[in-house]
Amino acid sequence: MTDTPDELTAGYRRFRADHWPAARAEYEALASKGQKPHTLIVACSDSRADPALIFDSAPGELFVVRNVANLVPPYEPDGQLHGVSAALEFGVKVLGVSRIVVMGHAHCGGVAAMRAGAPDTCQDFVAPWIAQGTPAVRAVAQVVEPDDVEQATEEAVVRLSLQNLRSFPWIAEREAAGELTLTGLHFGIADGVLRALTDKPRFEPLG
Repeated sequence: MTDTPDELTAGYRRFRADHWPAARAEYEALASKGQKPHTLIVACSDSRADPALIFDSAPGELFVVRNVANLVPPYEPDGQLHGVSAALEFGVKVLGVSRIVVMGHAHCGGVAAMRAGAPDTCQDFVAPWIAQGTPAVRAVAQVVEPDDVEQATEEAVVRLSLQNLRSFPWIAEREAAGELTLTGLHFGIADGVLRALTDKPRFEPLG
């Protein structure tokens, strides 16, 4: 970790030297006009699955929410602290996104913890957070072939998050009206392939 500040500074300097000169006008326009992203993405915090890189997106295009195992909790307006729900509310009601994407990924540590249990060192926050996905994950793990368990359970978490998205009344209403599209994706880290939820049992590769 001692190298992190130097790595970040070096990256910032590359950004300023290589990227900023060509992008400056775009950033200035975003600063003055505000953001208008077309898509809200719920993705995992895993450092290997960055939505901005995967979708080759420009600044201002994506409103990204990242957390352990790309989970969306159910709608619970109980006055407590709900970071994911707050981002959803802002993205849908204020920014007016036209699509919400839930993107899982291969070799997800959060989903692995749902299958086997959270590490003993992560009981304060990780354990209760992933517990919301454990029943769905373990149910799927019992009915697929052993070689398929990892990806099938990662897909199950995407399905669960989409189900929970539809528990938000203002998301369900907009989807029913054709104003909002919900999409489930799974990114293969090793092969770089995006697979999408369709009407088939397993996610299908995008063309």
